[in-house]
Amino acid sequence: MAKQSDIPKAYTPDWLDKLDGRTRFAQVVQQRYQALTADMGGLDNLSYQQRSLAKRIVHLEALIEQQEAALARGEDVDAGRLTNTTNTLIGLLKAVGLDRKAKDVPNLHDYLKQRASA
Repeated sequence: MAKQSDIPKAYTPDWLDKLDGRTRFAQVVQQRYQALTADMGGLDNLSYQQRSLAKRIVHLEALIEQQEAALARGEDVDAGRLTNTTNTLIGLLKAVGLDRKAKDVPNLHDYLKQRASA
């Protein structure tokens, strides 16, 4: 199956995996997903639910930007859909939290002790 080079209209859990990683769009979306999950405390520290919400957030963000770009080009955009998508994005962002979460790291003493024993 060919990889996609643009955002799918309907969300699927594997939409990020289906993107053609050679495209600029796919690279930007992956960077945003990585930045978001890092701000949430790191991918390894996230629950399934948090990872699922992060994928949906990035999907909605891309949809909104696509609609805004169409608007900037003078194309007709469904204002109700844009507003609904934006409100949904805000709700998901509130659900995962708007603040960065620190990643668990060892203190300096433990880190140096661990390195010496390795």
